[in-house]
Amino acid sequence: MKKRVISVLLAALMTVSMCAGTVMSVAAEEAEGKQLSVQVGPDPETIDPALNSAVDGGNMILHAFECLLTVDQDGNIAPGQAETWEVSEDGLTWTFHLREGLKWSDGTDLTAKDFEYSWKRVCDPELAAPYAETVLGMVEGFDAAIEGDLDALGVTAVDDQTLEVKLATNCPYFDSLAAFATLSPVQQATVEANGDAWAVDAATFISNGPFYISEWVPGSHIIMSKNENYWNADAIKLGSIKWNLIEDSNAAYSAYQSGDVLMIKDVPTEEIPSLEGNEEFYVDPIIGTYYISFNDTIEPFTDVNVRKALNLAVDREYVASTLMQGTYTAAPNFMGPGWKDTDGSDFMENANGGEPYMSTSADIEGALAALEEAGYPNGEGLPVLHYTTNEAGYHKVVAEYLQQAWAEIGVTLEVEIVEWSSFTPMRRSGDFEIARNGWVGDYSDPSNQLELLYSTNGNNDGKYSSEAFDAAIDASRAATDPAERSAALHEAEDIMMADYACLPLAYYNDFWLQSSKITGSWHSAYGYWFFMYADIEE
Repeated sequence: MKKRVISVLLAALMTVSMCAGTVMSVAAEEAEGKQLSVQVGPDPETIDPALNSAVDGGNMILHAFECLLTVDQDGNIAPGQAETWEVSEDGLTWTFHLREGLKWSDGTDLTAKDFEYSWKRVCDPELAAPYAETVLGMVEGFDAAIEGDLDALGVTAVDDQTLEVKLATNCPYFDSLAAFATLSPVQQATVEANGDAWAVDAATFISNGPFYISEWVPGSHIIMSKNENYWNADAIKLGSIKWNLIEDSNAAYSAYQSGDVLMIKDVPTEEIPSLEGNEEFYVDPIIGTYYISFNDTIEPFTDVNVRKALNLAVDREYVASTLMQGTYTAAPNFMGPGWKDTDGSDFMENANGGEPYMSTSADIEGALAALEEAGYPNGEGLPVLHYTTNEAGYHKVVAEYLQQAWAEIGVTLEVEIVEWSSFTPMRRSGDFEIARNGWVGDYSDPSNQLELLYSTNGNNDGKYSSEAFDAAIDASRAATDPAERSAALHEAEDIMMADYACLPLAYYNDFWLQSSKITGSWHSAYGYWFFMYADIEE
């Protein structure tokens, strides 16, 4: 798959750069003005909009690119590259009208044809974009497009300023998809001339957002400078943003304390008690779930009772309140707070008759009974299980807890700590038994997270496959009545929770340190920090 090729290529470029001491930079003068120095993660797996599925890469992408629509500070859909748009009465035709005079960061014209190319590229089976079905599965011709007939996709540039999208099924949240980073435009000539390498070199990373990449030193930093060709450049106060690619949270904290970095996402967990009451320490809820994936294609995880036993043996309240120091919330359901039902109410409150699917406390007796039902009384006969995770945040302490919790039911667990750059491609390729996983919503419609478990979804890392679950999701996609759609989505969660398809552990909150010198930025419920309109007070 090309996903693997891109990761290998990036790793190779990092090695060359660090050994030779070279800097990948564009042959252009860096924008003058204030530079905001931040840390949101280490080297991203990819910052190709079509391929990224991680929050850190997404943060960088949303500063370098702009979709047809955007999400404003209040979480509302707002004009982006498209100034206006309309939807047909039957909801199946969406027409977007682009602003006049749009430019790429290299000064060349950007038109609706660029969006048509980019959206069809997301469907290219050679690219294997993980979000393809999520963002375009409802568009006419999608099934043919993912088989290689890209022109079958119902996305057409009517003229330079108009993009028309024909849907096969009604999708009331399609405006949110038009604002989602996967559907950012990419420059066809640059992509075709450079292949996979276009998105790992500042010189070829042509973008259309408020900033462009002017310097890239893998393992150290990415500098994005103000894009003077951006349609709203006059509103951009910063000259540049420096993304410090720091994986170690203690190193990030030291950089923050010294003032070299004014915002860090990765705060050392051992420092959290001392930060309570600090006006620069933030804890903010986001829409998403920290969960554990089982590789459902291999034994013993093919047995629902094994998955059930591992779920019941975990004390989620202890994990969230003690290990995670109250920065997360125990998760008895897969779908947590923040997801909106079709009537605007809280999806979680309507799930399972208003009752949680599981207790947040451990049920050792129930776990042992499930193991016995699976043919492993007291864990006898079970092979040693293996858990894969990266080390940031609470991931290592969670892994150590799982070793202890599962040992109480006779399960022996070995833990493998993997670097972030290797972890996500390993998980996506299915090269694991049990793995740390998580999802932060891209928009508030519950389909965004539930569809992760759809059998053909590119982000279905555990390869869960259920005809009944898929049928419920299909029914939700076909439903035109909001109540019917809601019922189908709730049925889907009922099915995957009864199957113990994964292990929901905790609901996310973001916690970070941010200097009071930064003004005009905001943090969204989708786990992103918006610095494009920020300023720095001296």
